[in-house]
Amino acid sequence: MTQPTENNRLDPKMARQGRIAALVIAGAAILSIFAPLIVQGLGLPARFEVLLLLFALAAFIWALVVALRIWQNSRDT
Repeated sequence: MTQPTENNRLDPKMARQGRIAALVIAGAAILSIFAPLIVQGLGLPARFEVLLLLFALAAFIWALVVALRIWQNSRDT
């Protein structure tokens, strides 16, 4: 078994941020897929579907920013 070197050690903080970003991406994808069903099932107006899709878009953008920060921090170390 090889010993981890300085370059391939995984920072626990960055790993945690990566897992959170992945969960947010998955949740936003599920929300964007099921938004029409949720709105129709609850009998809400169509504007609530747009609101749910905007929430999903905001989550995707947030996750992209976090992923870019993780990538930049991993390049610095």
